[in-house]
Parts: sequence; C-alpha cells; structure tokens
Amino acid sequence: MKSRSIKNAIIGKSKSAAGRIVVLTGARQTGKTTLAKLAFPEMKYIALDDPMLSGQYASLTADQWNHLYPSAVLDEVQKIPSVVESIKAVYDRFNDSRYILTGSSQLLLMSKVRESLAGRCAIFELYPLTIPEILSQDWSDTVNRSFFQKYLESFELPPLSPSFMMDAAYAERNAALRWYLEFGGYPALVDPALGNEERYEWLTGYVRTYLERDVRDLANFRYLEPFVKVQKMTSLLTGQLINYSDLAREAGVTAATAQRFVSYLDMSYQTFQLQPWTRNKLKRLTKSAKLHYLDPGIQRAIIGKRGGMSGNEYESAIVAEIFKQARNLNFSCTFYHLRTVDGREIDLLIETEKGYIAIEIKMSGRIERTDARHIDGLSGILDKPLIKSFILSNDNAVKSLEEGILAIPAAMFLT
Repeated sequence: MKSRSIKNAIIGKSKSAAGRIVVLTGARQTGKTTLAKLAFPEMKYIALDDPMLSGQYASLTADQWNHLYPSAVLDEVQKIPSVVESIKAVYDRFNDSRYILTGSSQLLLMSKVRESLAGRCAIFELYPLTIPEILSQDWSDTVNRSFFQKYLESFELPPLSPSFMMDAAYAERNAALRWYLEFGGYPALVDPALGNEERYEWLTGYVRTYLERDVRDLANFRYLEPFVKVQKMTSLLTGQLINYSDLAREAGVTAATAQRFVSYLDMSYQTFQLQPWTRNKLKRLTKSAKLHYLDPGIQRAIIGKRGGMSGNEYESAIVAEIFKQARNLNFSCTFYHLRTVDGREIDLLIETEKGYIAIEIKMSGRIERTDARHIDGLSGILDKPLIKSFILSNDNAVKSLEEGILAIPAAMFLT
C-alpha cells in the first residue's frame, strides 16, 4: 500500500470538532476504502453497497445508528442516500458520534451532502496516486514534497543542480514519471506482482466497469452507445479546446447532449476542465475551456492505445499531475489556460494570492530560448504580478532562459 499525501490531514481533521463527519470522495478504485480502513482501524467498517444488508441499513433510525454504530466508516454512501439524513440527525442529537463517509460520485454524493450536511462535515477528494506517492514505499511513509509543491508553499526555488542527471535519485525519479505516463496512478497498478499486460487488462476492465456501474449511477441511459462515442472523442481530444458542436457532430448527438455527457465525465472524476483566463478586455482571448483527463492510463485505455504519446496527451498528463499535487496540499489556487487569437498560448496559468505562475509544457528533449516566446510579454496582459514561469520538458538540463523563466525537466519538477 503506497502512502497518501492527504492521510494526515484527514486523520487530524477527524479529531477536531469540525471533523465529526468526514466525507471522502473520488473516482472508483482510487483507494478511498483502503485509506479509510487504514487511517481509522478502530471504526466499524460498513459497506453500503452490500445488497444483502443495504435494506437493513436504510431502515435504521438515528437512535439505532447512534446505539449500534456511533463511530463508523460508511463506504459507498451514495448507494443509500437516505443514510445521509440519518447521519445528519445523529450529528445534531449526539455529540460523540463520528463518521467517515466515502463515495465515488460527485453528483449523487455531493448533492446530498450539500443538501443535508452543509456546515457539518469536512470534505476531502482522493485522486489517483501522484508521482511522489508512487515513489513512496508503504503506508507508513511520509510522502515527499515535489519541487513544484515546495515552490507552491514558499515561492522560493529549492536548490537546483545544472543537470537532472547529476541527481542521485535521477533514475528512480525519471522512471516514476515514465511509469505514470504509461499506466497512470491507480493504486492497483503499482502491485509489483503484476506484469505490464495485466496492467493494460486492468485499465481496460476499469473503463468497462465505469460504463456499466458509474455511468448508470449518474444517468438512466437506455443506450450507452452515444455516451461511449463522446467518451472516446474526449479521450482523443484531451489537452485541447472543447468545441461542443464539433464533438456532437462526430458523436452523432446534439451539442446539449454532448455537453451533458462531458459533465458526467467531470462528475465521476474522469476529466476536469481548465477554464480560460479572460480578464484582459483589451486583448482578444479564447473563451473555450480545455478538457484534460485526470489519469493518462485511463485516457489511453479508452482508445486502446499503448506506447508513444502525442504532444497533447503529454501536456494533459503533466497538467493533471500538477492539478492533483496542488489539490493534495489543499493550496488555495485557481487553474487556467490562456490563449490569444493571435497565437500566444500558455498551457497552465496558476493564480495564487501573490500572483500567477505560468507553465509551458513541451515533450521535446531539448529546450531552446525560442520555447519561451509565448511567455515573453505575458506580464503585460495579466492583472496580477507574474511571479515565475516554468518550461517543463524531457530536456535533462536546468536552464534560466531569462529572468523569471526557468526551463526544468518535468521529472525533476514533479518529484
């Protein structure tokens, strides 16, 4: 079992007055159940998706919950939404009750949580493993902060060598990035007993189970084929601007339906949308969002792809990793992309209280001064200071291209 960055935050919150109810949500198979069991071994574990017992749990009153299970991990709570109302009543009436609720659907779980548990719970999202988590050895480890996470916390550059290859852990850190790009970060895949073919089979099975279970939880489809077409099209378009009219035409559905299907992918933690930065009214800026898959292994399994990546797939995988690492820190920041109609494009623009961090992502093995051309003059467009700019690539050299612009290996930045 790999360690998780958010485990101490969850354990700490659960001991506070504001953490009597902790909600742990995320995609299927990200390790929510395992984390809850390991972090709270003293709590009774209850699987609410057990068809033999679900009716009995649904019928329990608040008094019965408090008497029988005053402290419990309630797994897959979206399967019995009425349980949330019961737990709310327990919370309001009994001061010593403590619960951990887990669920795999933003729509079914979070709508009920917002309705019933507003102000009563602490919410955590568990994503697939980040690269620093992949590098951990077991559950007891403290997950090391990546270069990016250290910078995000302090806005100061950690010590740097002129070449990533001089780093004693170069091979291990570089291999972890390559592994992530090929298989993604789902915990089941890091089992050393698995061969690569078994990992590909697991990813294929995940996509099938997602369609058979998660999608049917979200929407009562009569036919899955239109959704599958949209899913495949979005996988092919990861890292690119979303055009719902084009997506609808290719999938044979209406634009409104295509937009609804993409929202299902977002709600089930398969994708996220990088909104455009559009605050400069004097510049003509693209107003379309970019779609990114949260896990490159799943994105490639949807289209049956192995081996080499496209530039858009590489960009999407790196953006997703940065997004997950920031979320694991619970750092207050907002993610954008920026594109002007005259061709300037910034792959990732992170807004913090102090200003912006700009990130350009290149799959190239050699970075030149011209690769910073889209960053030149960027500060004149933004409404806050541009704190630092990074160019991430497969070039092993660390280069200061000019003041404020650092070219750094992606594997060094993310580990």
